Amino acid sequence: MAGARAWLLGRRIRGDAGMTTSEYAMGTIAACAFAAVLYKVVTSGTVSKALESVIGKALDAQF
Repeated sequence: MAGARAWLLGRRIRGDAGMTTSEYAMGTIAACAFAAVLYKVVTSGTVSKALESVIGKALDAQF
């Protein structure tokens, strides 16, 4: 009985520091959704042309 009490007390002090499997799954889904949205934004015509312009100016810079 003393061992069970010690375990419960230790559990209360430590708290729940880790994520469960369902939390990992939701985090993975959210990260994939964010990556998909970011990919669509970066590959859109406007952003792509802006990136090409910035890179072109950087390569043509005089030193």
